Parts: sequence; C-alpha cells; structure tokens
Amino acid sequence: MKITYQQLETPANSSFVIKRYDQPKFTAPFHFHHAYELIWIMKSYGKLYAGNKIMNFTDGDMYFFGPGLAHFFYNEPGNPEESAHAIVVQFAEDFMGKDFFDKPEFRKIKKMMQDAHAGIKMNAIDENLQTIFRQFIDGNDTRNFINLMQLLDAFSTQPKSNLSPILSDPHKGVFHENDPSKIELVFKYVLDNFRADVNSKKAASLACLNEAAFCRYFKRRTKKTFSQFVNEVRVTHATGLLVEDNFNITEICFKCGYNNISYFNRQFKDIMKTTPLEYRKAFNAPAA
Repeated sequence: MKITYQQLETPANSSFVIKRYDQPKFTAPFHFHHAYELIWIMKSYGKLYAGNKIMNFTDGDMYFFGPGLAHFFYNEPGNPEESAHAIVVQFAEDFMGKDFFDKPEFRKIKKMMQDAHAGIKMNAIDENLQTIFRQFIDGNDTRNFINLMQLLDAFSTQPKSNLSPILSDPHKGVFHENDPSKIELVFKYVLDNFRADVNSKKAASLACLNEAAFCRYFKRRTKKTFSQFVNEVRVTHATGLLVEDNFNITEICFKCGYNNISYFNRQFKDIMKTTPLEYRKAFNAPAA
C-alpha cells in the first residue's frame, strides 16, 4: 500500500483547482500533492491525520495544507447521519508565474504559505472566509481568481491566536512521489477498532510484515511507536467526548478503548499535558 501521490490536474479554463464534495463520507486515501490546499469543512466530523498528527475535525473547520503534507479525513463508520460536505481549493506556488508571491504586496501571504508546510488550522469560524469559500461555487473564472486572492489575504491577516500549526516540525509530514508506505491500512485498522482491542500483530499482518519489522517500520515512518499512535487516537477521541459533557470520565475511559481508569488518566496527561478533568473544566470555563 502506498501513500497516494495526487497530481494537480487543473481544468483547461483555469490555473488552479476548485472542488466541492457532497457525499456520505470522505473517501480520499492518505495522500499528498505538490500543491497548496485550502479546505472548508461545511458539514462533517471525524478524525484528521496530517503528517504524524491526529486530531478531531468537525463542522466549520478550515485548514491550509502546504505541498507534500500527507493527510486524510476519516469519518467513523456506522453513523446514519454521516455526511461529508466541503469546498477545496488547490493551487501550485507558481500558478501565476515563478515570482508572483515574491512581490512586496504579498509578503504576508508568502509568510503564511511558508507556515502552511506544517499545516494550519483555523481556531474560530470566520464568517468572511465562509462567504468567500461559497463564492467559488458559481463564480466565473475571473471571479474565482479574485476569490482566491481574497481568501489568501483573509487567512494571512487573521490574528495569530486564530491560526494554529498542525505540526511542530513540518519535516515530519512531508512525503515524495516515490515514498513507499503500507501505513494507510494500518491507520484505518486503528481508527475502526480503537474502542476495542488493537494489537501490533494484526497491524503487522495488514502491512505484510512480521511484528518486529512492522514496529521498526512504523516508528521510522511516523516518528512514534505503534502503541503511542493507538494512545493518541484514543486520547484524541476522548477530548471530543469531554467537550460534549454527556459522559463521566470513567465512561469516556471505556468508550475510548481503555479498561483501566488509572492508565487512561496517565496516557491522557502524557499526551495532553493535563488531566481529563482539568481539560473538561478548562473547556467549559466562561470566557474572560
């Protein structure tokens, strides 16, 4: 299995790509491309794996991925309300000529594009950005170019507090066309089964490797052990349940695949640098 390299295929009447997704779930594999990608999740929720980081995503989220940043959006199976609606804009850095973004008028945009190699997440829903995204749907070719410039400008002028890097080190998420990987099947296996028993022996069989070779391979590819990855998936899921406030912490522990509350608390604090209870209290605290 390979991380899929997707060639940017621009239409004949445009120098960049606009896509709208209206489907039951996201189906794109774990992939990367040599284009920048802006995406607005109009309606959907699940897990985003970008580079070597896993996180929850939900309605209204916006992201900016730089070239080579491998990623995929995963919707959990079996939910009757499952849906995936999104608008995506992809463009090459030189789509308007080699030195287009080097002009002084674009210095903020250029800086943001450099930051996008680590991935950028919008922390608060921005109505202006939503409006610009919507205009791509029916806009003509000239209008779409203006929309893209407005979108980049609006992203680049956001307060720093509203934009968060996805990766601490962008080099951990960059792939190349000839980068072989058996990792996607393993990701999906964990995401499908983390609430129950997940083991490296089964994961190794999916990767067609013996267990010892698989563990070495997984750490080399993701910069973490298989056990660390499973715990990150479970703890990430726990953060979403803690925000909802529908379950007590013991219930959340078992819903995330743990059978020991002490171990759950220890793993949560190790990954999130706070306890589950403190995380819930901080999220529910009134704004100052």
